[in-house]
Amino acid sequence: MSLKIPNSMEECLYFTNRSIGEGKVSAWVYRKLCPKCKKAKMGKPVGDKGSIKIRADRYVCPACAYEEDKSTHEVSLKLEAVYTCPKCKKEGESVAEYKRKKYKGVDSFIVECGHCQEIIPLTKKLKRIKS
Repeated sequence: MSLKIPNSMEECLYFTNRSIGEGKVSAWVYRKLCPKCKKAKMGKPVGDKGSIKIRADRYVCPACAYEEDKSTHEVSLKLEAVYTCPKCKKEGESVAEYKRKKYKGVDSFIVECGHCQEIIPLTKKLKRIKS
């Protein structure tokens, strides 16, 4: 499986590039194609002055104005990651669901190493994992 690394942030809904211990992780979520018109990528609504409403609870297609609720939209997305495992030091690629789960008391996206099955957490806002 060969993942395509995004060229710009315009393609992504989420992107992070982190160092975790002796390992590295680059993770992203591509924007979803509109299920109705299949012409444009869905995104947050744009305000009157051209700014994106980042706290909106819906996603909108710029071409056909189709709206989808945030919870139903984000369930269908996948988090893709390229990593160097901090435990076994091997490089790999992984696809996980785009949903934060609790890992040692902190909300995290969970990426699993394909070689040693070590869990690589991508914590919310770079929070420290509780021991």
